[in-house]
Amino acid sequence: MTVTMHTPCSTYLLRTFISSPARCLRSSARPARRSLSSCATTVPIRLAASSLPPANSSSSRLAHGPRRTFFTTSSTRAAHAQHPPGQHAQLVSYPSPSSIRQQDEDADEPDIDFVPPEEAVLELTDRAAEQLRAVAQREGNPDAALRVAVESGGCHGYQYKLELARSKEPDDYHFSHPLIKPSNIYVDAVSMSLLKGSTIDFATELIGSSFRVVDNPQAKGSGCGCGVSWELKL
Repeated sequence: MTVTMHTPCSTYLLRTFISSPARCLRSSARPARRSLSSCATTVPIRLAASSLPPANSSSSRLAHGPRRTFFTTSSTRAAHAQHPPGQHAQLVSYPSPSSIRQQDEDADEPDIDFVPPEEAVLELTDRAAEQLRAVAQREGNPDAALRVAVESGGCHGYQYKLELARSKEPDDYHFSHPLIKPSNIYVDAVSMSLLKGSTIDFATELIGSSFRVVDNPQAKGSGCGCGVSWELKL
């Protein structure tokens, strides 16, 4: 048996190539399955991305909370921050003019101007009085007090000195809160003329808590950035 093989001529092959439709070489079954699987994985990703709200939308702001802005202030502003109104402190006792004259005889002491009781005025906030009462209770001494003094020095000429005192001196002005007791404040006769009209407050901040002298009518401007040194108003 003889088998005859026919080899197509070039003209036949050319006609077949022209007449047959164009086919993509990647249209086989395996690539098609890969295309479907890739679509199945990319569609959810596209939907998840499109479902996210814009960065500046209200829902995004609610999700992440309100934007917080922080400001830094100088020590002077912190020292003279908003404080509750002070109560007119009660003048418990004050030195006599004779004791003031005795102080003048000491050559080491500066000239002392006696401040009459009607001009010896201090304001004391409630929170400062509560701290003073806590100090007295902790010390077990009802005479424990905050001594407020003015010293020469600092970058502006004068500076405050606040310290705990266990007893009153003969030349001290003794102040107390009218309602919260014991809440003692001692001011010496030399410092009284430089402190009259001031407010004693207790401030709580991130760096610590302390008593402060604020709203001193004898001080010029806001004072030094340290919050302690100040310039006398002439």
